[in-house]
Amino acid sequence: MAKYTEAVCRLCRRDGIKLFLKGERCFTDKCAIERRAYAPGQHGQRGGRKPTEYAVQLREKQKVKRIYGIMERQFRRYFSMAERMHGITGENLLQLLERRLDNMVYRMGFATSRAEARHMVRLGHFLVNNKRNTIPSYIVKQGDVVSIKEKSRASVWVKNALESADRHGIPEWVQINKEKFTGTVAAYPARDQITMPINEQMIVELYSK
Repeated sequence: MAKYTEAVCRLCRRDGIKLFLKGERCFTDKCAIERRAYAPGQHGQRGGRKPTEYAVQLREKQKVKRIYGIMERQFRRYFSMAERMHGITGENLLQLLERRLDNMVYRMGFATSRAEARHMVRLGHFLVNNKRNTIPSYIVKQGDVVSIKEKSRASVWVKNALESADRHGIPEWVQINKEKFTGTVAAYPARDQITMPINEQMIVELYSK
């Protein structure tokens, strides 16, 4: 999948659910799903034929790629890693995606969206275990400490992100110290702690064909 440069709200409408790609806007009545809960395009309200099993599986994979903002080649690599890990492949896949640094920055409330988190990581605003890290796809480990660089802590985007996090909550598997602008990976997320409506088994079945 090539890099998507169009309006991301169309992606939410295509999948029929909120993918939370626009940060704070997704929690307001300006959200595209709230205003036009049907697929984009001139035939969006007509519906269509019942999708095939393959189409449903493909749509599920595309949805997960859009949520986490990754390309096909990356996604295949994560799936291969998940297959080699102990446990259930689908759950391993979601856990790997959740452990990406850009996602962790978002989950810890240091960015209002994963796209913003990815951009800020690339600009060097974050440290992992007190070392500068500019790789959004870096996989964090249990016990790792993610922190905002001292010179960046007074930025407006940090203030807005923390305020947004207060309203929408922080996952229980991360620990936040707002005074020190740090977040610790307390544990790896269990499947029931990943609340996005994802059916990972469909993705496993798709790649098993």
